Amino acid sequence: AFEKAWKAACSSTGPTTVFAVPKKKIYLLKPITFAGPCRANNIMFQIFGTIKASRDMKDYENDRRHWIKFESLQNFRVKGGGTIDGNGQIWWQNSCKVNTRLVRQAVTFYECNNIIVSNLKFRNSQKMHVSFDKCADVKVVRLFVAAPENSPNTDGIHVTATQNIQISRCVIKTGDDCISIVSGSRNVKATDITCGPGHGISIGSLGAGNSGAQVSDVVVNRAILTGTSNGVRIKTWQQGGSGYARNIQFQNIAMNNVTNPIIIDQNYCDRDEPCHEQASAVRVSNVMYKNIKGTSASKVAINLECSKSVRCHEIVMQDVSLASQRPEYVEASCVSVDLTRRGIVTPLCSPN
Repeated sequence: AFEKAWKAACSSTGPTTVFAVPKKKIYLLKPITFAGPCRANNIMFQIFGTIKASRDMKDYENDRRHWIKFESLQNFRVKGGGTIDGNGQIWWQNSCKVNTRLVRQAVTFYECNNIIVSNLKFRNSQKMHVSFDKCADVKVVRLFVAAPENSPNTDGIHVTATQNIQISRCVIKTGDDCISIVSGSRNVKATDITCGPGHGISIGSLGAGNSGAQVSDVVVNRAILTGTSNGVRIKTWQQGGSGYARNIQFQNIAMNNVTNPIIIDQNYCDRDEPCHEQASAVRVSNVMYKNIKGTSASKVAINLECSKSVRCHEIVMQDVSLASQRPEYVEASCVSVDLTRRGIVTPLCSPN
């Protein structure tokens, strides 16, 4: 039914075409791709009811990476107040960290331009909840994303190779990054984000397998993070890589009982075997941390661990105040970083 309705909507010649999932209805959906290009100039995909993923793994044998995929679409809107439920429990038991053949994303937008995704609830994704891959001119507004704190790889919003994306007024509670921004992404703005539990807001990981990476012009403004394992994080792989992460601003952020509130980790290694440090690294530069306040669940509240071969440059902290969640002092650790302080910054790094 969905495939037939999409074919009709995509081929429509009207000024605006509506594809609707009715209220108070639950639809069990196998993997599907809503592909363009379409004859319709403007398509509105309205989800009022609930879409749930099939729990039968045999349904996914032809494509183990995607459940719902929107591909090659322009002037496209997805909205409605409904729910997209990935039925992720069976997938978490077979996470890619356990079985590398079973890696799935709930909703993927691939090579889409001028799109708006708004007023939707995403729950229990198999892996990442919403992914934007090779897209441009994107607005993401008022999403509620939720999965258990211990669910693996369930990033809330994942941005890869995407330019000009605005993410605003979203509440994200998952078992991985609330927002993850990886290589090829530029002009990314995240505003009014509520995050936690989860792994915080991350740029990276970058440089895996000694690869090149480019991320630039990222602004995270007005965010509240509660009980997350990281706050605002930049992470690059220890075994090398090249390229850059630059022109990044984290500002007006509240941290509540956050482990690693501010962290640059250029020794990231998420593998069973040890990673060996290389002479090359992704260059991290021109990063501003401004008006960040709150409490740390760890003794090291500011941890800037940059590459010994490629120092972090033009790192600025302005009006940063982080205290311990417990009655003890917190400290800062800074390695191989050129750091400028403006205003009151606590805790302070020692010269390095």
